[in-house]
Amino acid sequence: MSNRSIYLSRRAALKTLGAGAATLALPAWAAWPDKPIKILVTFPPGGSSDVVARIMAEQLTKKLGQSVVVDNKPGAGGTIGGAAVAQAPADGYTFMLSNTTPIALGPFTMDKLPYDPVESFTHAAYLGSAPLVVMANPGAPIKTLPDLEAQARKLGRLDFGSGGPGSIGHIHGELMKKSMGVNLVHVPYRGGAPMTTDLISGVIPVAIDVITSYIPFFKSGQLVPLAVTSTGRSPLLPEVPSVVEFGYRRLVLENFFGLSGPAKLPADIVARVNAACNEVLAMPDIKKRLLDLGITAVPTSSATFETFVKDQVAVLGPAVKGAGVKI
Repeated sequence: MSNRSIYLSRRAALKTLGAGAATLALPAWAAWPDKPIKILVTFPPGGSSDVVARIMAEQLTKKLGQSVVVDNKPGAGGTIGGAAVAQAPADGYTFMLSNTTPIALGPFTMDKLPYDPVESFTHAAYLGSAPLVVMANPGAPIKTLPDLEAQARKLGRLDFGSGGPGSIGHIHGELMKKSMGVNLVHVPYRGGAPMTTDLISGVIPVAIDVITSYIPFFKSGQLVPLAVTSTGRSPLLPEVPSVVEFGYRRLVLENFFGLSGPAKLPADIVARVNAACNEVLAMPDIKKRLLDLGITAVPTSSATFETFVKDQVAVLGPAVKGAGVKI
């Protein structure tokens, strides 16, 4: 073999070795995503979290070039699903449709936190928020929030339904019980659908849930909205006063929605997820679909979302513990 041939062979070998070394040096997330991504919903199908997750999954599939699928894992005020995400590998393939319940409420209904709402997650993208609505069966003598308090005092007990133990509706009812100083008794259901059936039929007189699924029932007269739990009125129910207007400022509570993964997600993955979500939220048709659910879409940075979560936990955690709510 000639000297030139030896030189070229050595050069090719070194080039190949260098390419291999460069390949070995690439981090595991460099090719992300190269398989389906899962969004875990901590409540049963059909609820507000499930609807939002499916809207986002459809659009993120297009933005990220991989299938984004929704997996429902309900139970224990959202903490079963929350724990599953907290314990998942930090590889960018498992996210939670995070909201107020599994992050700022559910964990504090337990004697021992199942996870740290801040440190156990990477809060990647804030999607928006929606108020709750306190509502009544039209046959009940309850048309306003003060009516509810008066009826509870008159009867000595008033049942209220929610979508499950530790749900945001349950927590709000317990806060309302303490704030008003009346005997409100929680009736838990496995999701909003069976609760709505019993509320319409009069099995329970009052219920509390995220505004998302109930607009058609208000329009048809099957249910009566008493108040929304935001500081101001909802554009979906402009004729319904907020709890603040009735003088119940301590009862302000909104349900936020976001995408959160396990702690220590690679920064590049977080950046891509955040950018993709913000692009989706900026789409006029998506903004309208979310607003129709009572959700105001708010594109923002992951850092801002992390700070928001810390603030929510700092305010709501002590309130839940103070109300003595237990799952």
